Amino acid sequence: GINAEYGAVVSTQSTGNPRAQSNVTQDIPRMYTKHEEGKKKNYLHRVLEVEKATFSPLVMATTGGLGQEFGRTLKQLATKKSRKTGYTYQECIRYLRVRLSFSMVRSITCSIRGYRGRNKNDDTSSDLYHIY
Repeated sequence: GINAEYGAVVSTQSTGNPRAQSNVTQDIPRMYTKHEEGKKKNYLHRVLEVEKATFSPLVMATTGGLGQEFGRTLKQLATKKSRKTGYTYQECIRYLRVRLSFSMVRSITCSIRGYRGRNKNDDTSSDLYHIY
């Protein structure tokens, strides 16, 4: 895991639009803090007490910015990945950011048009085109 305190890490993602009517009156760092505090209020106690895991709210803006805890988590992951793989920190942080971007695009695409993958309940083992 990311932190050694517990064996598991639970994270929840939140995306805020700094131009939204509810956020336009406050500065962007305050928007991140508000979203992080809201996630902690909703999930932190349950994650620590019930699941015995660490919790990181992953807050980002639609404009590409990251909340403080998300930035720290990403830096920590990049540092660990660079030590483990031998790549430089810059290569690892770039890799993680690209993966995050593609993951977000995939998630947004699925939420807009719906998931069109194979249904897990379908039995397609006899399909001629099934690749092992």
